[in-house]
Amino acid sequence: MNIEQILNTRSGSKCELCASTEQLGVYAVPPDADGSAEQSVLICETCHRQIDKPEQVDVNHWRCLNDSMWSQVPAVQVMAWRMLTRLRAEGWPQDLLDMLYLDDSTLVWAQATAEGGSPNEEPPHVDSNGAVLEAGDTVTLIKDLDVKGANFTAKRGTAVRGISLVADNPQHIEGRVNGQQIVILTRFVKKSK
Repeated sequence: MNIEQILNTRSGSKCELCASTEQLGVYAVPPDADGSAEQSVLICETCHRQIDKPEQVDVNHWRCLNDSMWSQVPAVQVMAWRMLTRLRAEGWPQDLLDMLYLDDSTLVWAQATAEGGSPNEEPPHVDSNGAVLEAGDTVTLIKDLDVKGANFTAKRGTAVRGISLVADNPQHIEGRVNGQQIVILTRFVKKSK
């Protein structure tokens, strides 16, 4: 049997995402699909077009994922997760995502295309409590810090005003302590209100 016959048998000749029986075709799930049935899904032309062209997405079409996300087929689970993630700003997809369970290897596969986030998006700078830091914020040191290259210790409780963010490292900020510009690890600061 060829891959299309295998997928037709597996799906009952229906789109594995929306259950349509019209214009079905094989979709190899990126990024590393090897052409096998295990790494492919049988989908209709409507689903295929909307997956490939996000600007043409009809949000209501994807309410079908309420049923297909429960599939036992990992490739179907991956595609359901990716589309729900893409549409999560609508509200109801986030509710479905909260219910969807993927085993570790399937989740890694689902996240492999960076769906739901910009691949160039930098992680935020966060303080010891997880609060997002922004340039110009005031932070307080939560422990005494020996300042390398200077002969002083930045004491716990010291306020550092007007911080700047280190662009290529979300774990570092810069600020002025005792008249010197120093680099501080974000895990040693707390954002001031």
